[in-house]
Amino acid sequence: MYPLLDKIDSPADLKKLSLDELPQLCTELREFIIEQLSHNPGHFAASLGVVELTVAIHYVFDCPHDKLIWDVGHQAYGHKILTGRRKNFDTNRKHGGLSGFPNIFESEYDSFGTGHSSTSISAALGMAIASQLKGESDREIVAVIGDGSMTGGMAFEALNNMATANPNMLVILNDNNMAIDNATGGLSHYLVDISTSRTYNIFRKKATGLLVRKKISGDGRDSLWTKLGNSIKNLINHQTNMFEGLNIRYFGPVDGHDVRYLVHVLQSLKKIQGPKLLHAITIKGKGFKAAEENQTAWHAVGGRFDIHTGELLDKPTDVPMPPKFQDVFGHTILELAKKNDKILGITPAMATGCSLNIMMKEMPERCFDVGIAEQHAVTFSAGLAISGFIPFCNIYSSFAQRAFDQIVHDVALQKLHVVFCFDRAGIVGADGPTHHGVFDVAMLLPIPGMTICSPYNEEELRNMMYTAQLAESTGPWAIRYPRGRGSMIEWETPMEKIEIGKGRCLAEGTDGALLTFGPLGVRFGKALEKLKKEKGISIAHYDMRFAKPLDTEILDSIFADSKMVKVMTVEDGALAGGFGEAILRYKNDKWSSSKTEIKNIGIPDKFVTHGNVEELFAEYGVTTDVIEEYFC
Repeated sequence: MYPLLDKIDSPADLKKLSLDELPQLCTELREFIIEQLSHNPGHFAASLGVVELTVAIHYVFDCPHDKLIWDVGHQAYGHKILTGRRKNFDTNRKHGGLSGFPNIFESEYDSFGTGHSSTSISAALGMAIASQLKGESDREIVAVIGDGSMTGGMAFEALNNMATANPNMLVILNDNNMAIDNATGGLSHYLVDISTSRTYNIFRKKATGLLVRKKISGDGRDSLWTKLGNSIKNLINHQTNMFEGLNIRYFGPVDGHDVRYLVHVLQSLKKIQGPKLLHAITIKGKGFKAAEENQTAWHAVGGRFDIHTGELLDKPTDVPMPPKFQDVFGHTILELAKKNDKILGITPAMATGCSLNIMMKEMPERCFDVGIAEQHAVTFSAGLAISGFIPFCNIYSSFAQRAFDQIVHDVALQKLHVVFCFDRAGIVGADGPTHHGVFDVAMLLPIPGMTICSPYNEEELRNMMYTAQLAESTGPWAIRYPRGRGSMIEWETPMEKIEIGKGRCLAEGTDGALLTFGPLGVRFGKALEKLKKEKGISIAHYDMRFAKPLDTEILDSIFADSKMVKVMTVEDGALAGGFGEAILRYKNDKWSSSKTEIKNIGIPDKFVTHGNVEELFAEYGVTTDVIEEYFC
């Protein structure tokens, strides 16, 4: 089915092909990715866009001796397929199978683990300097950064350091003008300006041909022809090149889908010492019409699809389904913003993913996509808050880890009312350890003045958002909720103010107590009902709502009751430093004489692997089976 691709189990096999065979290989690799993801969904458009780059890199460089670092990582499917993982690629993102991202424990060809953006240049720079220190003059270091990752502040920090460290390394900027949504900010406009400058590109085409004929690549950085080429390029370019200004040799822009030319360029760049950047223009979703036309929707495919038409096969049924928590957020913030002029929406390049795009469509002037820049998003929100606005800063939970310092120093220390909405909290599934939002509660609990809450269902999410925008004098809030659907079909009820730091009793009981934090309370509550019905064991169920401040009235009533000898806490975050430990600490401090036993259920001291949510909860013991085991 794939005459060339089927013969490739390593880059060594790839190098046996002729240059003229590479376009056919690219076609086969692209078709293989499309076919595989049509029945095993995953990140789609980004990997299609770098097929030619992937083939050219592995054709020219000698991995794993040469080090190849992929930024974000969802661009790396082609890389995985060409490096010995084609035959088991159907296990991608499945429990026990291949990771959806580069993983150093999976393959020697994965030089650095990635999942968050903007890290590749820093890691590559470290490797390049390490090679210098070891005297490894024959080792090449290549970083591929794209899909909006260059907007992250860490990438700029690395470029700045790279300019002065003068390492021998190559950065390939995969410029598709996209993150998940369209790229935003001045850098994206700057790159578009370079790539569309008619004067610059006419010059580049003619001058490159001349200089290549004079073999400037082999003459070295200080050769006459190299100096002449750089002088002409700087003269003809209609504005100062940012990268050249940093003493980083800039090449491009080049067609990122011309594999033969890419091989030629990379072979030339391999001979040039020092820091270099190749600017390649690509199309996200290249080769699949539906993905090219709607790059945001096809960034990651949520279900199976027809490889010929792009029609989604896993269509919604006629049975009413609860909405996704992120959609409830999107509709609710718009509803609140219509009534409160101070409410603003902020996201670091996740407008569609977190559903802030719902508000953006009606109120674009009150929503801000700041690019992949979580730290900036937080301090930008702080600037809005100190000026009298109420920013709802929506960041995926695992991405919020990157802005911990800003949350502490720029928001909490100044008691600013920023409402953080941490989407994708808890176990997220196939994206794996880089994306599970299990550390947010443990991260935030030590911060003075922080209010931390998690909704039991969609109605409670609306109530928490409503309450947060009213509580301007309370400092920062964090509302965390999981990826996926909740439990309510009818959720658009009128919003109500809830009392801060107060839980609620969902079921009375005398044989023990269950304290839940967040939507896991729904399934554990049903398990309690079953236990009572089948075995007559009566367990009180409290939806605690808040991890900080804790409802001490509920806790005091439990620990003071001599009959309440068994208590279980349930959360979808890390046990170490989490909600359950906060309750244990309160008991030890205030009720050390109480005979109440407490069992904490949550994520153990491990990095959670990838797989579907139910498989992962089962692997780490967060299942309703523990109810009967503990209370019976």
